Amino acid sequence: QVQLVESGGGLVQPGGSLRLSCTASGRFLSNYVMGWYRQAPGKARELVAWITRGGGTNYADSVKGRFTISRDNTKNTVVLQMNNLKREDTAVYYCNLQGPTDYWGKGTLVTVSS
Repeated sequence: QVQLVESGGGLVQPGGSLRLSCTASGRFLSNYVMGWYRQAPGKARELVAWITRGGGTNYADSVKGRFTISRDNTKNTVVLQMNNLKREDTAVYYCNLQGPTDYWGKGTLVTVSS
């Protein structure tokens, strides 16, 4: 059974940084496209960043230049480094494994506020 667990969320001031981690059990994440999504209150879930099996990365326009997605295969973890956070980045962030079946974590809350 696949389980994804996100961590690293919290309260941060505008301009600050957070590092989110997604750790998996039941699958080697290096074999899959992995993504980070977010859902703000009252809004639809949106794709923030994804990383291919080969390590290629893509980002939503709203986070380009501020967020970085990466893998740590030794820890079976995918990381989202978020810098220069803005109030509009406030959301629950979810980790996603894209396969024949999609798997999701339960999310971690990021709140950007002064």
